Amino acid sequence: MGYDNQQMQPPELSGVAKNTTLSTQYRAEFPVAERFTYLNHAAVAPLPRRTAKAMQEFAEDACLNGSFHYPAWMATCEGARASAARLVNASVGEIAFVKNTSEGIATVALGFPWQAGDKIVAFKEEFPANFYIWKKLEEWKGVQVEWLSCFDSLENIERAARGARLLAISFVQYLSGYRADLAAIGDICRREGVFFFVDAIQGLGVFPLDVRAMNIQAFAADGHKWLLGPEGQGLLYVQQDWQDRIEPVEFGWTTVAGFADYASRDMTPRHDAGRYECGTLNTIGLHGLRTSLDFVLEVGVDQITAAVEALGNQIAAGAAKLGYAVCGPTRTATTGSGIVSIRHPELDARVVHARLRDQGFLAAPRQGWVRLSPHFYLSAEDIDRMLAALPS
Repeated sequence: MGYDNQQMQPPELSGVAKNTTLSTQYRAEFPVAERFTYLNHAAVAPLPRRTAKAMQEFAEDACLNGSFHYPAWMATCEGARASAARLVNASVGEIAFVKNTSEGIATVALGFPWQAGDKIVAFKEEFPANFYIWKKLEEWKGVQVEWLSCFDSLENIERAARGARLLAISFVQYLSGYRADLAAIGDICRREGVFFFVDAIQGLGVFPLDVRAMNIQAFAADGHKWLLGPEGQGLLYVQQDWQDRIEPVEFGWTTVAGFADYASRDMTPRHDAGRYECGTLNTIGLHGLRTSLDFVLEVGVDQITAAVEALGNQIAAGAAKLGYAVCGPTRTATTGSGIVSIRHPELDARVVHARLRDQGFLAAPRQGWVRLSPHFYLSAEDIDRMLAALPS
């Protein structure tokens, strides 16, 4: 997946970062910025101070008091569910907690009411979590997958969607940073009667995601990237009217409606997305994720969108001026994201990555590219310094 045919030299982009308000206002929440210019949020984000504090306070409470405050712990977990629902315009009963994006995708894929010969539309450039499971379903369930490119036109997507049972696409492609038009694809799925699934991990927390307006029946996302939460704590959304059709594939004590009654043997599933939670929750992870979700809501997704788009545009335009190729189609106001992958025509990406790292700029080498992914607390000056550090 080198995307050689998708290289471009972008034109001068509008929205290059000038406004440093968010950076000035929230920089202190990110002590990592005292040591590094952190450009790796598409991999693992640093924890904000408030998130680390919430997790530390939970650990101290558990250390000093055991489970004495367990009801308060559960209230925090339910607060995380409510904050996640608010972020995506879902109901609280449509949010389940999962370990990671892969578990969420597999929950939907394996619990879906397939029949042999059913058609899935999927995309060949996806991160493995949103690729392998659909490929395995061909073997396990006898379904047929039509593989498109995530860069395909809406006309091609609409053609492929005809007669399909499910379409699965990532909100933002993990290498090129190409952002899918979820609203338009959701409209296609609505017209064609196709279940619309989104791997949301690279867009959730940066760009608006409205499950109602976008006709999304399910999405999965881990919290450790753009949501600024801890690893190992993710979210699964399943639309309410699909929950009786998508069976839980893990069945544990908290799957059932009467899970608080340990003597009961009634296996009726819960009447909400909690049916997809197999047992005891990751309580410390949810203390962190709840704090991070509330932080994102406090800052405001619209403000985060504007800041991250501007920083991404600044990287793409600046790198192109230095002779670097930029991965993916030309960035636009609707397809750009916080992910920008660049490649020098004569230098190995690992060399470029190492030189940046040695100067305190943390990025990621990915498939022959250097992937840069800034978040809202960085400034235009940070990006200018990184561009000045790029070998040319």
